[in-house]
Amino acid sequence: MNISVTKASTEWGVSRTTIYQKINDGELSRTSDKKIDTAEMLRVFGEPVSKKRTEQLVNNTESTHSNSLTVQDCTALEHQLALEKLTTEHLRQQVNDQKHLIENYQQQLSQLTKTLEKANASIHDFAQVRLLEFKKYEAEYEPLSEPNQQSVQSSVVKEKKRWWNF
Repeated sequence: MNISVTKASTEWGVSRTTIYQKINDGELSRTSDKKIDTAEMLRVFGEPVSKKRTEQLVNNTESTHSNSLTVQDCTALEHQLALEKLTTEHLRQQVNDQKHLIENYQQQLSQLTKTLEKANASIHDFAQVRLLEFKKYEAEYEPLSEPNQQSVQSSVVKEKKRWWNF
């Protein structure tokens, strides 16, 4: 396609003087009707500025859209990270609370074990005292003769029964 020098100047963003200099230097050729083939302009000057601008606008629009999505993604990720940090902190606090509860339960268990040991010792001492009392009581009421032995034994059995009644 052939275009005028003015239109070529506008589309490629170069001055008409520059185009004429290139024609005079033989770098650029014109047709007989004084127009320039767009292929020649592409060969000498590259892509037209208007096309570049259109591509830049498309790229900028896509870039802006992708940047906007990237910013939104980053913001969403930051919010998610903050939420995860809060969740982690909450879970750490729960773990610490459970550790304190376990420590308290262990202390209570230790105190109850000591109390139980003291109670068992007291029961053991009490049983020893009662056994000694029983032996002393038994020794005092030993039978002296055979006929009285059954009556004494029955009274001892009665006494034994009374001794075990709490």
